[in-house]
Amino acid sequence: MNIRKLGSIGVMAGLLAGGVVVVATPASADPVTGGYAAVGSDTLQDSMNALVNGSSITGAGVRVSANGVFIGSFDAFGSPLIRTKNAGGYFTRPGGSGAGVNALRASAGHYTLNGQTLNDQVDIARSSGGPGANANANGVLVYVPYARDAVSYAYRVPASDTACAASLAVLTKAELTALYSASAPNTTLCPGTPITPRLPQINSGTRSFFTGAIGVSNTSPGTAVPAGDNVASGPQENTGGQIADYQIIPFSGASWIAQSNNAAPNTIAGDTNLKLGAVDGVATYTGTGTSLVPNQPAYDSTTFGRDTYLVVEYARVNPASPTYDANLAKLVDSTQGLSSLVSFNAPPNQPGAVKAKFGFRPPSTTATQRAFATL
Repeated sequence: MNIRKLGSIGVMAGLLAGGVVVVATPASADPVTGGYAAVGSDTLQDSMNALVNGSSITGAGVRVSANGVFIGSFDAFGSPLIRTKNAGGYFTRPGGSGAGVNALRASAGHYTLNGQTLNDQVDIARSSGGPGANANANGVLVYVPYARDAVSYAYRVPASDTACAASLAVLTKAELTALYSASAPNTTLCPGTPITPRLPQINSGTRSFFTGAIGVSNTSPGTAVPAGDNVASGPQENTGGQIADYQIIPFSGASWIAQSNNAAPNTIAGDTNLKLGAVDGVATYTGTGTSLVPNQPAYDSTTFGRDTYLVVEYARVNPASPTYDANLAKLVDSTQGLSSLVSFNAPPNQPGAVKAKFGFRPPSTTATQRAFATL
């Protein structure tokens, strides 16, 4: 069930007992699974929810499982705590790619995260970016390409200010770098009106990808970015209602397309002043209304196009390992069709067709990347 961006549900009476949060009542309608549990990226969650819960968005029924073993996909945002397995306690909801990968590491290594010990509670992390500086040829995790996305920026300007709207509709990479590295909001793009750059919360994969693309520090951008954006409680990524007039924020092209087409929960509907900009004049989508499709040049960009990933513990998908899990391995094997979350097969009854409805294109490669020297 998708409870995306709805905030806390219910009242929790939590206490730490033996390192695991014990809660008096369930916090939400998140799935509790006897199979595999996936957490992490907001950008990937809606398409993955469709795949694991079952969807007919393509005109055919599609539901991914491995030999009848199903997956519980947990949203990046919602109630503060989640419980992923029948045999497990509640722990802090991983909000975003970085938090999802850290939860996977904690689960596999049985160590403490956010004051809670995670023992085998997470099997898959959704990540909207690759391992970056954590890449390691012998790493304990493996990043498996899931789909291709393109990142742009959303901006909001009152309908009456057509000149400023036109100015913000197309920004160059250099202009974005200047905006996000500045010590104060820009007053030249819309003369006399400050333009404030905003960023999603600190664990967001879209945030880290965007700041990397424009060459700005992810953890210490210019002070023009509000300080409240640089913490885990900052703006949720890919969400309408997060910025005010004369502000901009990074936004996934796939998420914009999926929401506009009502494939995903639509947080941008009704706000006609919120638009998606074109970096260097390259639009992220083509089409109008509820019939948007990816614009291939934007997705092919080596700067603002990105592959997204599912991350698992390498030992569990390595046939030579004593902890090898054949069903989990199928889920991250692009050749396995309806048993695979990473397949991009195009027929309507296949996972790739579902992901295409959510604004994604096939990943640029099926090559995996190892990461992290230790759990």
